[in-house]
Amino acid sequence: MTTTQQPSLAWLDDVTMTELERNPYPVYERLRAEAPLAFVPVLGAYVASTAEICREVATSDSFEAIIPPAGGRTFGHPAIIGVNGDVHADLRSMVEPALQPMEVDRYVDDLVRPIARKYLEKFEDAGRAELVADFCEPVSVRSLGDLLGLESVDSETLRRWFAQLNRSFTNAAVDENGEFANPEGFVEGDQAKAEIRAVVDPLIDEWIENPGDSAISHWLHDGMPEGETRDRDYIYPTIYVYLLGAMQEPGHGAASTLAGLFTKPEQLEEVVDDPTLIPRAVSEGMRWTSPIWSATARISKEPVTLAGHDLPAGTVILQSYGSANHDTGLYDAPSEFDLHRPPLPHLAFGAGNHACAGIYYANHVMRIALEELLEAIPNLERDTSEDVEFWGWGFRGPTTLHATWEV
Repeated sequence: MTTTQQPSLAWLDDVTMTELERNPYPVYERLRAEAPLAFVPVLGAYVASTAEICREVATSDSFEAIIPPAGGRTFGHPAIIGVNGDVHADLRSMVEPALQPMEVDRYVDDLVRPIARKYLEKFEDAGRAELVADFCEPVSVRSLGDLLGLESVDSETLRRWFAQLNRSFTNAAVDENGEFANPEGFVEGDQAKAEIRAVVDPLIDEWIENPGDSAISHWLHDGMPEGETRDRDYIYPTIYVYLLGAMQEPGHGAASTLAGLFTKPEQLEEVVDDPTLIPRAVSEGMRWTSPIWSATARISKEPVTLAGHDLPAGTVILQSYGSANHDTGLYDAPSEFDLHRPPLPHLAFGAGNHACAGIYYANHVMRIALEELLEAIPNLERDTSEDVEFWGWGFRGPTTLHATWEV
């Protein structure tokens, strides 16, 4: 390590995972101001905190994707978010057909709108709801579960699976020897994966013999020679990625958008009066509280100079897209939700060849869910007797969001 790296290395020695999970903003605000590229011992890696550095790492040929250790322990190999070259190209070719805009336009309304209405019917006459558990997460997991072919799995099980995988993936703290500080933190993720295998293996057996129109069935068959399928152990890590990130992102993005609108009642009223503003609100909600906050990593393939630091080959960089989306070099008052903020690009969906494959799909799930919610309950207000709490470092969103309305 060169002399120029020492201040960053020493400076964040006292950061804890608890601090990052509960409220990472003060840490990253200081990072952006004083050490935009810094080594964080509890994470065992460098952290990029500004939009410029995150985008440079994501798009540079000197870096390639790597899955953070806790993520690798959770998902296994080859997970689509942590591979490169031919394997990454094959996995992208496997998942992208169902996520192309023309294909999403064909099915997304018929998929998501009835699900949103079903959950709304359960509480719209009650005058109150906890919108994360009662609406945002169930609509997200049910929509993607049905797309994957998991109609037989109830929504509460899907929510539990992604919560267990999330806690496993973000069990990132390491000790002074670079070993996981809490090995027991992976147990519930392992339990979820065992349950997933028990449910999905029989479905895969059926789809191998009788291909269907589910996403997983297409993953098995598409692009393969006649009579051959991809091995199930090859696609399971990407199934786990979907059951965590792809299920979590639209639900927490919608919840964060609502939480942001609740801070600006006049802007919420604008959106209710003009639903065409919902996509703009969603974009700001994703910037304001990025659902995938610090869950992506790259590794240098060669010696590189980054943010004034000479780094050797094999240096791992964690990209904090949540921090990048609060970069004061790009955004005025970034900690405020503002529907009327100039429409600058954000990094909530990543960048480069590992940018989220489901950007178009996720945006439409959130749009449709919020359209249905605000049409059914236009007088929605935050229940101010309950706090809004956010949690998460790798993945972040409101844990609860209580709302009331007059029936």
